[in-house]
Amino acid sequence: MWALSRRRLLAGAAALVAFPRAAAAQDYPQRPVRVIVPYAPGGASDILARLIQPQLERALGQSFVVDNRGGGASQVGTQAIATAAPDGYTLGVIDSAFVINPGLFAGKLPYDTRRDFAPVSLLATTPLVLVAHPSVAGNSAQELVALAKAKPGEITFASAGLGTAIHLAGEQFRQVAGVEINHIPYRGGGPSVIDLLAGKVNFTFSTIPSIHEHVRGGRVRALGVTGGRSSHLPDVPSMAEAGLAGVDSSPLFGMVAPAAVPAAIVARLSETAARAVREGALNQRLIEIGYVPVGSSPAEFRARIEAEIDKWTRIIQSANIKPS
Repeated sequence: MWALSRRRLLAGAAALVAFPRAAAAQDYPQRPVRVIVPYAPGGASDILARLIQPQLERALGQSFVVDNRGGGASQVGTQAIATAAPDGYTLGVIDSAFVINPGLFAGKLPYDTRRDFAPVSLLATTPLVLVAHPSVAGNSAQELVALAKAKPGEITFASAGLGTAIHLAGEQFRQVAGVEINHIPYRGGGPSVIDLLAGKVNFTFSTIPSIHEHVRGGRVRALGVTGGRSSHLPDVPSMAEAGLAGVDSSPLFGMVAPAAVPAAIVARLSETAARAVREGALNQRLIEIGYVPVGSSPAEFRARIEAEIDKWTRIIQSANIKPS
């Protein structure tokens, strides 16, 4: 009898502790929320943050202020997210650098990506397109592979910079296809595409918004799309259809919070953000400009983060890639 009463007392105490937390989540937010983007304005993460900003404001009744904190290969802004007060009033919108940097910087980050953040939601991904200059004698991904095998080290691959998502997509292609290519890093995706259009490099990977007009205009040849066929380029096969299913790099964009933010607040943010990207005008707008809306749960996003860190760490270590 005493044991039963004690269990009831403990259960009641737990309920009393949980009640204020749930109530706090229902009252959240009561003041403006800062959303850190670890890049300068204008990039893909910044665009997504500003597109979802009014949706969050309407749903939650407070201002969400985008705060751009560029620098250090996204480390400056990402550290600011990790070290912010864990009260739900500082969030972050991150991209693939979040899951690439743990392998690239190998224990030298000023935060622990696995430990110091509470995943909120995987908001969207974006496929990459394998594109080659028309002068390259290859009309398919497999023909490009054959050419690279016939001319080891001579086929040039342009990336947006050492350790970027584009670089690692090219490295993944190299490892999966078993070819040797000549990596040419640029300072950003724009300059790399400019030199591809000029025929100064042979191929690259690019996002659909950056490249689809050049594909339609015949200035580059699209050979494959990661993550499945795209409605923007319906005639271009997926990388799996092209015989390179292991080339699956699709940059991700998600919302995170400091690790100790109460789970109830994380859940409310996740439900709100996921609904925003899955439904209505924002969903359609994201699709129009080349994103693939997702809107995951915190647990699903955590699993994706863990898997992506492991994948890119293996690729980085295999290629012995070091930060510049």
